[in-house]
Amino acid sequence: MTQTIAPRVRILVLLFLAVTGALLAGAAPASAHAALTGSDPRQGTVVDKAPAQVSLTFSEPVAVSDDALRVLDPKGERVDKGDPDGASGTTYTVQLLSGLPDGTYTVTYQVVSADSHPVAGAFTFSVGAPSETSVEASAQSPDDGLIGSLYGTGRYLSYAGFAVMVGGAAFVLACWRPGSGVRAVQRLVVSGWLTLTAATLALLLLRGSYTSSGKIGDVFDLTLLSEVLQTKTGAALVSRLLLLAAAALFIAVLFGSAQYQRNDEEKRDLSFGLAVGGTVVAAGLAASWAMSEHASQGIQPGLAMPVDVVHLLAVAAWLGGLTALLVALYRAPADTAVDTAAVQRFSRLAFGSVVALVVTGIYQSWRQLGSWSAFTDTRYGQLLLVKIGLVVAMVGIAYASRRWTARLAEPGAPVTLREEQKETAAARSATGGEAGQESAGATGTGKAAAGTETTAAASASVSAASADTDTDTDTDTEREKPAAVTGPAEVRSEESGAGAKAGGDSTRAAQLARQRAAVATARQKRLRDADPNRFGLRRSVLAEAGTAVVLLAITTVLTQTEPGRTEQEAERTASSSAPSLPSASSAQGTGAVTLNMPFDTGGKNGKGVVTIDLDPARVGGNDMHVYVERTDGKAFDVPELKVALTLSTKDIGPLPVVPDRLATGHLSASGVQIPMAGDWTVEVTVRTSDIDQVTVSKNAQIG
Repeated sequence: MTQTIAPRVRILVLLFLAVTGALLAGAAPASAHAALTGSDPRQGTVVDKAPAQVSLTFSEPVAVSDDALRVLDPKGERVDKGDPDGASGTTYTVQLLSGLPDGTYTVTYQVVSADSHPVAGAFTFSVGAPSETSVEASAQSPDDGLIGSLYGTGRYLSYAGFAVMVGGAAFVLACWRPGSGVRAVQRLVVSGWLTLTAATLALLLLRGSYTSSGKIGDVFDLTLLSEVLQTKTGAALVSRLLLLAAAALFIAVLFGSAQYQRNDEEKRDLSFGLAVGGTVVAAGLAASWAMSEHASQGIQPGLAMPVDVVHLLAVAAWLGGLTALLVALYRAPADTAVDTAAVQRFSRLAFGSVVALVVTGIYQSWRQLGSWSAFTDTRYGQLLLVKIGLVVAMVGIAYASRRWTARLAEPGAPVTLREEQKETAAARSATGGEAGQESAGATGTGKAAAGTETTAAASASVSAASADTDTDTDTDTEREKPAAVTGPAEVRSEESGAGAKAGGDSTRAAQLARQRAAVATARQKRLRDADPNRFGLRRSVLAEAGTAVVLLAITTVLTQTEPGRTEQEAERTASSSAPSLPSASSAQGTGAVTLNMPFDTGGKNGKGVVTIDLDPARVGGNDMHVYVERTDGKAFDVPELKVALTLSTKDIGPLPVVPDRLATGHLSASGVQIPMAGDWTVEVTVRTSDIDQVTVSKNAQIG
């Protein structure tokens, strides 16, 4: 088996590298999250006279509310008038009051990108000359508050519920049809449906506050809810709820069919109908994500959305089916334990899902990144690398599971549970017949002794087995079986005296039958747990499922992260629009405020000290000099360094600063606008290699 798998793995790796290189070589502009790519007036500039309007240009069309764009004067009063106008594609303007005095003005924006994610920010410009300002502007994204955390949790639960519901149903329908009668599997799939339904309702209620105020009190605001229902995301959530109603009917038929006996033709027809209906419902649920998130924006949305649907279905079939297999291995009753053939069928299903994930994942990565550098230079790319590593780990664990499955199927493997059940039933019948013959010719004393010995042995066995027997692994078919299925009670208790009655004999016989059934069930469970191959399979599947939980969390974070292509495009635009920098002093530590921040990125030669000089450290324009040194005091050229200023008490920022390199270990930026006095947090992000990066911060008093 190893000889057949190894070439297949090599072919997949070569195909991955070839297709990835071809796609990334032909990258074209695209976007998913909206990003501010330009403004008029530009960030940090000083204009001679007050403009009549402020224009903001984003990387894609955005949804703007009446209060989405605000302009505040140095006193914190709004000087914009009317609603924002977005008639020119991706540029949105707001008119200003006439006769504005000189000073520093703050522009804040909070919009919703076309892929449903809120985008917020703030910047300043000055008229005549910079001035002090007491503005209170909120540029905090809802992602950073309680509502953002709840919304992110709801997204994770919705993905998890979808995977468990769809993957669990697919496992039962395609791999293990007897599993439809196992109570533990039923509960798993139903819990997935309940989780997805509850999470969808929660997202619908949270959506209004998430994209606007970020306040918990606005969750039940009916006005916001009505506005959400008119958006693309709201329509997608409502559609998901309607499809979940159809999914509930599908689940009821899937598990309800286990209670009825059908011939082979009826079973095939039912399975075919369930497969078609289930695929349609699952694809519709996946489309509710694809049509409202990343895939619906950027280049080739007509191709990206179907690809995203296939990607989500493959994830559900793999991860959800894996969860169902784990439950079957640990919780299925001994008489309906998952067999080797079912595990082999799931192994083939999982392999097909992984192939689909690789193909669709390559395409999605190209759309969202567009270049090799985005893998290491952007947060989206770094998270994607983590996701790829987890997928590789899961594939490795899955390979171990395939090996355990192959050992179970080998001729020399231990007897399967179903074979053991047949042998046990045969042994019972034989033992029962012999016991009946012996009891017919035995003396009264011998009968009493045999009855006493049998009763004691059965009682001891039941007592020993009671601790091992799982009381929650019953099945629907199991509860309908008559007591005779477990074998006739051939060994009956003997009369303890000449006056024993027939009623006492029948009661004693029923007790012995139940005891023998419990002993047989406990014996089968011990045999199942003692099988080293089955134990190894359970352990590897558990490890695979644990990795899948982390993988799903990373995937959820990725859907809320600005794609690398958009982030790099915004940085290039900001750099090209930055005002020209005059020559600055190279003397370190001469600024009005000097901040020394040691850093350690964790990689080789990743330690050093970054020094920030800010002059005059007052409201308005400031000169910033950044010095980077190694631990031995030598100048240190780092591949990337970014600075951000935040005034958390007034919810202003982060205001990004991208200094330009002047010399080895020396960067500078002039005209850094600080809109108001306060205790500002200065964050410096230092990257020393393709993968080693760290952010350090210190506070500085401005004004």
